[in-house]
Amino acid sequence: MKNSTKLMKLMLLVAIPLTLLSCSDDDSNNMPENNSIAAIASRAPQFTILVDALEKADLVTTLDGSGSFTVFAPTNTAFTNFLADNGFNSLDDVPVATLREILLNHVVEGTNLSSNLSTGYVKTLGKGAASATNTLSMYINVSSTVMLNGVSTVTTPNIMADNGVIHEVNAVIGLPTVVTHATANSNFSTLVTALTRNDQPDFVGILSGTTNSPFTVFAPTNLAFGDLLTELNATSLNDIDQPTLENTLKYHVVAGGNVLSTDLTNNMMVTTFQGQDFTIGLTGGAKITDAQNRVSNIVATDVQCANGVIHVIDKVILPTFN
Repeated sequence: MKNSTKLMKLMLLVAIPLTLLSCSDDDSNNMPENNSIAAIASRAPQFTILVDALEKADLVTTLDGSGSFTVFAPTNTAFTNFLADNGFNSLDDVPVATLREILLNHVVEGTNLSSNLSTGYVKTLGKGAASATNTLSMYINVSSTVMLNGVSTVTTPNIMADNGVIHEVNAVIGLPTVVTHATANSNFSTLVTALTRNDQPDFVGILSGTTNSPFTVFAPTNLAFGDLLTELNATSLNDIDQPTLENTLKYHVVAGGNVLSTDLTNNMMVTTFQGQDFTIGLTGGAKITDAQNRVSNIVATDVQCANGVIHVIDKVILPTFN
């Protein structure tokens, strides 16, 4: 009888901790899973390099916290290609400050589902060297797939998180230059054709770089170039001689200043890369009066690039020609 009593006590002592352990496991399993953007990325095998980059740039806390963000998240393959294309052996070779701005250039405020995206410009959280206040612009094109700055495509949209949404993308979106935004927007295709004509200076190299930057570019649309050809009785850009085209293109560029729309004043004289001035007018809307007294309206402003800013105009402006 005594032995039976001792055995029963021993069984109770063993059973109590096992019961407690079982309850503890159940409580743990019932705890809500962290579904922040950072947490979801950390559990996804295709985002391991992105997570390493976020940790290096000290951005995990930002994307793990409160707020509402849209993150265009590059895959491991996208990061591997980016590192190779830019001469980096690994993330450790990328300067932390640069990496941070590149990552922030993939983040837009608010929860923007793919169905809510439209063709046009949005502001990212990234900053370039050109402006301390105006964050970088991203050009979204939804005409077929969702394409970002002409370089990256959304491959898996709408990965929902508690603090926003993730869209998986197939390429890292580098800090955009003036050329990046000119080539990404099909409304500037004639301007790009003019800038890249084989008898012109290396405008692509100039407007992609930092020498003489930041640049302020007043960019004419395709319709503006069409109107110019009509005005000049020309059938195509090929009818415009080399010096005229070069001087005209340079007349649309201001070197050494990131001039935002808020910096423009009425009757402001602007000296261009070509050497001649034009005049800003603000009465009845922002406009430019060129050296030939022709008027162009500024129809969109402050497309921020890493090395300058673009304002869109509806008429090609012209200097005087000797």
